[in-house]
Amino acid sequence: MSKFIVEGGKKLHGKIQPQGAKNEALQVICATLLTHEEVLIKNIPDISDVNRLIELIKNLGVEIQKPEEGTYSFKASEVNLEYLESPEYIQQSAALRGSVMIMGPLLSRFGKASIPKPGGDKIGRRKVDTHISGFQALGAQFNYDPSKSIYSVKAKNLKGAYIHLDEASVTGTANIIMASVMAKGKTTIYNAACEPYIQQLCHMLVNMGAKIEGIGSNLVKIEGVDMLTGCEHNILPDMIETGSFIGMAALTGSEITITNVSFDNLGIIPYSFRRMGIQLERKGDDIYIPTQTCYEIETYIDGSIMTISDAIWPGLTPDLLSVFLVVATQAKGSVLIHQKMFESRLFFVDKLIDMGAQIILCDPHRATVIGLEKKFMLRGTLMTSPDIRAGVALLIAALSAEGTSVIHNIEQIDRGYENIDGRLNALGARIERLSD
Repeated sequence: MSKFIVEGGKKLHGKIQPQGAKNEALQVICATLLTHEEVLIKNIPDISDVNRLIELIKNLGVEIQKPEEGTYSFKASEVNLEYLESPEYIQQSAALRGSVMIMGPLLSRFGKASIPKPGGDKIGRRKVDTHISGFQALGAQFNYDPSKSIYSVKAKNLKGAYIHLDEASVTGTANIIMASVMAKGKTTIYNAACEPYIQQLCHMLVNMGAKIEGIGSNLVKIEGVDMLTGCEHNILPDMIETGSFIGMAALTGSEITITNVSFDNLGIIPYSFRRMGIQLERKGDDIYIPTQTCYEIETYIDGSIMTISDAIWPGLTPDLLSVFLVVATQAKGSVLIHQKMFESRLFFVDKLIDMGAQIILCDPHRATVIGLEKKFMLRGTLMTSPDIRAGVALLIAALSAEGTSVIHNIEQIDRGYENIDGRLNALGARIERLSD
């Protein structure tokens, strides 16, 4: 176990580039199992969640090479399905939520797959029913072994079907798309997630020979093909990192340029920060955030306080609500943060209250934040990172606070942010990593 010692109150300055998108990386790496040919993927982030998935599929028999930093080649010509029955596989995959997405490719290509109950963030219920229902609609048989908590699916021949997802799950959509690309006939997926991660996955599959229509919409149509080939794919910059850096610049009153952000794929993220009163300027494919001594949250026309809430794409991603909440603690005005999708993601606010923030936790989904207008800065404190996104929000709070903060369980942050301490220290932050 490791911890961060953060000396707060330092102004940051300079340029920082977001890593490759974590969520996209997990999907496209799983998709390499769909073909026996080589797939080259660039801009893969060096983070623990992604590295664990790479190790898992390597143990499945996938030949993996790393020709240069951030670039990997995958060749799944010989996949060892017996490894799915091993204790090592069960332990590996149970520790990684993203491992659930190997089920679709394995079912599509080999007719069977199994996985233990997935791990990952403790942010509330994250059911896999959407995935399984989609597989069953394609003709797969499902079995659950409660004694081992193992989910398994098998099918001799998958057949295209009309599938209406009960929720616009990103990983569920990805899994069902990957299961459908070699199913016989036509598959229609309605209420599909359409985040840039899903769009990128679909573009990669099309480059591999899949036939997919409706990319970028919630109605995806797939015509099954007999086989897929290799391809080359480049992962987008991580929009969650970009949003985190915008919030960090505002809260610390710093002047920062975020480079190569793929601005056109950020959706309403820049607009949502502007609603918080944060100045930002697009310069080509970069975002420039000037030093701001104060930022004021908008109100509705009738004067009532604004609500910032998550929504399915093209709405605001839930992965950034923790950052918006922290940014609001030093704004002028008040805001209601409504986390609709996960019922445990706001429970980290008790640490912010310990730091001096004025927050009312209304219920597991809603928190009202009364901004301090930077008249009273947050105070350094001792805290523990509960999950990836809350962890980086607490780190941002610590960077802005007066005094020194200690953040334990930073392995959670490392799951989603590559060398975050080194990159922020290059901007002028003072973060020390220590082993407990």
